[in-house]
Amino acid sequence: MTTLHPRKPYSQEELAQLYPKSLQLQLVQILLRHGERTPVSPRFQNTGLGLYWPYCSSARQLTSVIMATTDWDKWDKLKYRRRLETFGLDDGPVVATGPDGEFDAVCQPGELTDKGRETTLLLGQRLRHLYVEQLGFMPKLLTDSDMIYLRTTPLPRALESVQQVFWGMYPTNARTADFPTPTILTRTPADETLYPNDGNCRRFAHLSRAFAQRTAERWNDSDDMTYLTNLLSKWMPENSKVAVDSHPRLSGIMDTINATLAHGPETRLPKEFYDPKAREIIDRIGVEEWYSGYTESVEYRSLGTGALVGDIVSRMVGSAERNGNDGLLEIEREDGDIGHGRGGGNDIKFALSGCHDTTLAGVLSSLGAFNGEKWPPYTSHIAFELFRKSDWTSPTTVPTRISTFDEELAKRAASNSQSWWASLFGSTKDTVDGGVPPPEGIARKPMEQLTDEQKRKLRGYYVRIRYNDKIMQVPGCKAEGKHLEGDTSFCTLEAFKSIVDKFTPKNWKRACASNIGAPAFPAKPEPAGF
Repeated sequence: MTTLHPRKPYSQEELAQLYPKSLQLQLVQILLRHGERTPVSPRFQNTGLGLYWPYCSSARQLTSVIMATTDWDKWDKLKYRRRLETFGLDDGPVVATGPDGEFDAVCQPGELTDKGRETTLLLGQRLRHLYVEQLGFMPKLLTDSDMIYLRTTPLPRALESVQQVFWGMYPTNARTADFPTPTILTRTPADETLYPNDGNCRRFAHLSRAFAQRTAERWNDSDDMTYLTNLLSKWMPENSKVAVDSHPRLSGIMDTINATLAHGPETRLPKEFYDPKAREIIDRIGVEEWYSGYTESVEYRSLGTGALVGDIVSRMVGSAERNGNDGLLEIEREDGDIGHGRGGGNDIKFALSGCHDTTLAGVLSSLGAFNGEKWPPYTSHIAFELFRKSDWTSPTTVPTRISTFDEELAKRAASNSQSWWASLFGSTKDTVDGGVPPPEGIARKPMEQLTDEQKRKLRGYYVRIRYNDKIMQVPGCKAEGKHLEGDTSFCTLEAFKSIVDKFTPKNWKRACASNIGAPAFPAKPEPAGF
């Protein structure tokens, strides 16, 4: 529920089993929850918990980009120190302070803390140990950023966590002196699919409220909730009951418990909040409230995580097809050079996306792989690994990637278009802005629409999921013919895509505005992972 305590690195014996010589690792995509943070909303100040937490040393050394002159080609940096101002006793302005009167390291609500920066840095070092030092999959010295796809949600804690992980994986001494500026992709909140976007998806908001209300009706009058009320009600507003939909909500209570446990003694709640039985109850009910919809409803999966998992599969298929759909076209450098420089190669090999707890648990639940798991701790991560058979030869001849890219760049230059990616969810058109079609491929086509020749392009490829270094099983991959012989954890790319196709929306925004008055719960079970 709180700080992740990672397992030790894999031993050589474990590596031999996890990464057999018969398979070659081709693409790794990481979804990571941000590191430790302050609570997203202030709660329980009546217990003595400070409103302002002194765990954000980065506030002492912030930097902004500044236009140095009216010449737009000349930029500089302004370093500054941040202090938070608030209301004083007479409503006049005062500087916010921590428990011991600290001014200069005070955090904002939901901000990544020093602890969060530390754990995400360590995650990057663990990823380097595995994929660089143990497996040799990624280079020890990075000369180019073209093989790495970086993306994050608009929330600063997610962006900063991605930056910390990248730095842990490739610190300064692991990058050449002329290492180019890497691209980090973001979206506006209206287009964001790296978390379940109930704020901008009306139908999903309706569904999530319905499943949350069902959980409230199921648990609010239970013995478990009575136990929580007897333990914690003295600190609830007006000694009110603890409930799924109380104020604060049960999930809000969990948020403050987790945030305080992750940090120092200066910001602790009374000991009753850390009662082991209470924490188990809160976690179990919270997981049901937030994630049961994914396991029961195709529509819930489609609107909550379908667009994101569809992107993940698109990059896998694009990697197999070698046509730019693996994300390479999204990270082209300003000079228009895609994967042609300084040893970067022509393939995305590693993708890193900064997201949130609801992302990780939602994605795993949508794949039927979260059964029995607890709420994702800070700095949790999912690794989607794409393998191909070492002796596999594609049955079709793929055109050279460079010529495909050059043609795409010429089209872009002529039309001043943006990336093809916008066509997936940002527009209802069949082309991106400027009229340029997306790269042709089979990434977004459902399996049943593929020709036999297109299906052959996916053969010999396998997908595996690791969650915090634990192998996860997708139930639909266990059937005969849908996994690597002798190991059900390696799902064939064909089977994995078929499962994901069933909840990948054709047009996410249109789906978000559809079925508004329809029932929230499916008429019959729609289990996840098949």
